[in-house]
Amino acid sequence: MKLWFEEWAVDWISLLIPGTQILIIALAAWLLQRLLARGLTSLAGRYNMPPSMLLPLRGAIRWLVIGSALMMILERIGVSATVLWTALTGFVAVAAIAFFAIWSVLSNIFCAALIFTVGPFRIGDYVEVMESAEKPGVKGRVVTINVFYTTLEDVTEGHEGALLQIPNSLFFQKVVRRWRGPEFPQPLEK
Repeated sequence: MKLWFEEWAVDWISLLIPGTQILIIALAAWLLQRLLARGLTSLAGRYNMPPSMLLPLRGAIRWLVIGSALMMILERIGVSATVLWTALTGFVAVAAIAFFAIWSVLSNIFCAALIFTVGPFRIGDYVEVMESAEKPGVKGRVVTINVFYTTLEDVTEGHEGALLQIPNSLFFQKVVRRWRGPEFPQPLEK
């Protein structure tokens, strides 16, 4: 009976010690996150930081503390920190390469969201994407706006009716003239 109790006690203690350590790590991470958040709020009040700057800083602190605590907990369970760090940096490197490779597509999607929400122009408006102040650019009536490009119906002389597809990001990189409504001003005859 005594032998069975010793084996049972050793099994439970071998589970109880790491479990207690994990609980202490989680509690310490929670307390650290709360203290850092309060300290950041105090600093923000003292130096008049805008709330829009405070929110991302709080999020970054929270995720940094959570990530560190998770690494410590996984190490207590028996997962090697070196293996985790290698996997994490490998994943981040692949994600950075993929993000760089599709940046132009993501840029057009983001600019489409801005066009839909901010509304620099609407379907039916006439717009001109200018090359420079003295050089005229592409002119046309906005026919469609989709996630990747905006379609204009060309109004330049000799190309009337042709459809031009302009990447959405171009509208935020160049100067754009806009005329609201269906009437496009005609150049004055000399």
